[in-house]
Amino acid sequence: MRAVQVQEYGGPEVLRTVETEVPEPGPGQVSVDVAYTGVNFADLKARGEGYRVPSLPFVPGLEVSGRVRALGEGVSGVEVGQEVAALTNGGAYADVVVADATTVFPLPSGVDLRTAATLPTVLPTAYALVHAVGRLQPGETVLVQGAAGGVGTAVGQLAKAAGASGVFGVVSGAAKAKYALDHGYDDVFVAPSTNSTASTNSTASTVSAGFVDEVRAATGGRGVDLALDPVGGETFRASLASLAVFGRLVSFGNASSAEPWRVGQPELYPTGLSVSGFSILTLAQTAPDALRALTEKAFAAVAEGVVSLPVTAEFPLEEASEAHRLMGGRTSTGKLLLRVA
Repeated sequence: MRAVQVQEYGGPEVLRTVETEVPEPGPGQVSVDVAYTGVNFADLKARGEGYRVPSLPFVPGLEVSGRVRALGEGVSGVEVGQEVAALTNGGAYADVVVADATTVFPLPSGVDLRTAATLPTVLPTAYALVHAVGRLQPGETVLVQGAAGGVGTAVGQLAKAAGASGVFGVVSGAAKAKYALDHGYDDVFVAPSTNSTASTNSTASTVSAGFVDEVRAATGGRGVDLALDPVGGETFRASLASLAVFGRLVSFGNASSAEPWRVGQPELYPTGLSVSGFSILTLAQTAPDALRALTEKAFAAVAEGVVSLPVTAEFPLEEASEAHRLMGGRTSTGKLLLRVA
């Protein structure tokens, strides 16, 4: 079978299509004939700096849609040939991938395979940020970094559906601002990107943190009730500074590759702030039942038309490097896919 492999860390050019053995599912696992694979920023960090990579060579990719190929021992709830979406622990840039049965989900009625490939990482993450971790209440306000990306696109719609009185986004350019305004945002602030120097292999760039004054102005000086930050570093600190009294900040990534954030009593005590974190990949390992319940709710929101995630670019599997170049250039919006079958 075909697989896109990384044998050394570097830019998009290190992605190579190779022929390799078809993986077989072990106990509690399912193999899937892949139709589409989602491209995520975590894939770029894996390729560029070894994020969550156990060893080289490796095949990137965290989410797929397709049809069940084979079942491992003890698996129930899905059948061979059934259309599914799956969250994987890597290996998804391939014709066949193996996933734990707990992270393989039958498709909701009316959801096709192309749409399904956008769901396993982005939608549960967005749903958790708004509801399970962020606990957004009707009438509250929310600030979202990366508002035009996959998670940001879903969060804008989910926050509006949850009754937020103000949904504010931060993006790196005017075209992205227009896109975000079409997907649930009331106002979007443009903060130009600056290249990260935290890692010589990093493909990440950070959004300039010069948005705090704009957020305060848009909220009458109050700040926002909830801020969602996948960037880290300076942007994390600015998100914290954008909070209202009793505000909440959720960190769900470190795209800047900056030193891990640290915050303590001096920052939190004065106005009763709280900080939490979320990683869907870690939750899949530590609390798979909670992830499954979260994912089912998120998928239901798609089936009911509450949220949609546009596919804005699609590439053949062999052109995975082009997908990485587009995402790494920080000009993409919505969701990028690899077409496999």
